[in-house]
Amino acid sequence: MRYRAAVLGTGQTHHRAKRQDVSMAGLCREAIDRAMLDAKVGWDEIDAVVIGKAPDLFEGVMMPELFLADALGAVGKPLLRVHTAGSVGGATAIVASGLVQAGVHERVLAVAWEKQSESNAMWALSIPVPFTMPVGAGAGGYFAPHVRSYIRRSGAPEHVGSMVAVKDRRNGARNPYAHLHQPDITLEQVQASQMLWDPIRYDETCPSSDGAAAIVIGSERAAAAVERPAWIHATAMRSEPTTFAGRDQVNPQAGRDAAAALWRQAGITDPLAQVDAAEIYVPFSWFEPMWLENLGFAAEGEGWRLTESGATELGGTLPVNASGGVLSSNPIGASGMLRFLEAARQVMGRADDHQVEGARTALGHAYGGGSQFFSMWVVGSERPG
Repeated sequence: MRYRAAVLGTGQTHHRAKRQDVSMAGLCREAIDRAMLDAKVGWDEIDAVVIGKAPDLFEGVMMPELFLADALGAVGKPLLRVHTAGSVGGATAIVASGLVQAGVHERVLAVAWEKQSESNAMWALSIPVPFTMPVGAGAGGYFAPHVRSYIRRSGAPEHVGSMVAVKDRRNGARNPYAHLHQPDITLEQVQASQMLWDPIRYDETCPSSDGAAAIVIGSERAAAAVERPAWIHATAMRSEPTTFAGRDQVNPQAGRDAAAALWRQAGITDPLAQVDAAEIYVPFSWFEPMWLENLGFAAEGEGWRLTESGATELGGTLPVNASGGVLSSNPIGASGMLRFLEAARQVMGRADDHQVEGARTALGHAYGGGSQFFSMWVVGSERPG
């Protein structure tokens, strides 16, 4: 039997290039304290803790959950760690919600973080791993050929990627927690920025951030004490190998399968018409039109037209990344949870200056590895039937 579950409260840190004012434990606790305050719960009411972060090599700390247990409030409680590369924040929230939906726990705290300043993710992603295809020069070096392939296949004009960067950075300026605040950024500035991995320019690339996110997820009974919870209508995860013969790197099958399962579970037949806001994992600007197609918001080869039309702007048909998204804040291990968290804030009506007016149904989306792990959820202001 599957029980109803809802987001009771959310919390996040201020994301910066270097959070030297706090330790890793302090960073997590900052997000946790805000989530518990938002949910109006104390430690005695948390039954279990689920944590997620990117690979240990990113920070050079093996199994940080060992020394973080006290700061996470997990002493004497079940503690579970999740790892699915960059999608881990989303996967962590889904595992936590599953524990509630299965009737195992009443309230579960989900936490994700990354302190990139204490290591070098670029280096961690560039070392040769035996029997594995090399990534090349970090994530950008890996994904740039996929972007070039998308542009060739779809015929998208060059300015579309820059449009996404301008939109997300301006949105990020509305979010006090965002790492980058660029309210006056222009298309011309983005197009004049340095080319890093052709065709990806500097301003079309996510920053490296320190930050954490936390979500308190509870049962239907726990949600009754919250004024406006975000009900979890559907969740989905899928994965596939990084490489195999015939793999479509531009439009991965795992992402399409996850989206189809998500919409089916949520009872959504026309995502573009029925979803009010979307937080989509876009670390490089061209991934907005690519994922719009992969998620079924647009037909294959047509995602860039949706972006170019202004539909993904705040006030558009489908506002995408009203929070500023990954292009404005990227603590990798937490970036997926931030997408889920921001989707919840939209339907809870707590997104402040980047609130999408009238948002009742929202998507949270994350992907990781070589576009091989996908996690996503649909949350709504109404209790699911």
